[in-house]
Amino acid sequence: MNQEKKTCCDPFDPAPWDEKEITWDNKKFVQDQVKCFMHIPIDMAAKMKHNMELIKAADAKPEKFFMLTDDSDSNMDIYIEVTKEVPEANNTIISGTFLTKVFEGPFLDHGKWVKEMQQYVIDQGKKLEKLYTFYTTCPKCAKERGKNWVVLFAKI
Repeated sequence: MNQEKKTCCDPFDPAPWDEKEITWDNKKFVQDQVKCFMHIPIDMAAKMKHNMELIKAADAKPEKFFMLTDDSDSNMDIYIEVTKEVPEANNTIISGTFLTKVFEGPFLDHGKWVKEMQQYVIDQGKKLEKLYTFYTTCPKCAKERGKNWVVLFAKI
């Protein structure tokens, strides 16, 4: 008996994201901060649950889930896309032009991907202002699907 596997994350198609230039004008997000230890999120589940409850209550959830991160050794800013302002949340907007590049592999390769992305921006004749990460799947879904796609967004 072949039982279908269940995943929580949307399927990901890397083609629309790889080596693209994207411009956003006042894209809406709910922002929060997650504590990290050596880039490993510690209170991510609690922060996600809290923010998703606020987003759901405000009826501000987009059709597809999209979240960016900006991380360091000790914390990670998360930016969860929303369709409108969410009461009781830290609402923010992100505007600008971004170069994107898709990577695949274990999360431990993030440092290598950052260096590759920095070189990609230089090769395009641009200057990197800020770097965000779009983790397209949770670790459980990445393991189940056998692919761990990550998109880096370089604000230029």
